[in-house]
Amino acid sequence: MIMEREAVYNMMADEIATRFNVKRESITPKLNFLTDVDADSIDFVELVLEVEDMFNVSISDDDAENLTTLEQTVDYIVNHQK
Repeated sequence: MIMEREAVYNMMADEIATRFNVKRESITPKLNFLTDVDADSIDFVELVLEVEDMFNVSISDDDAENLTTLEQTVDYIVNHQK
């Protein structure tokens, strides 16, 4: 099932809020996984795996390295849904 951009964004924001203990209302599209949340490389890999499961997408390691903001990640998901 193809999801609308807003639904993808909201699911991602909810996941980030829960996973990184961040207030949901403080999450914006420009949220940077490297600087705005306390995510190390293991946290990021776990998030990528969760995103793949949540949205039925495959994210290559090369692509994952370039997904540093919430907005980039949402765009990627929207453009790669099956």
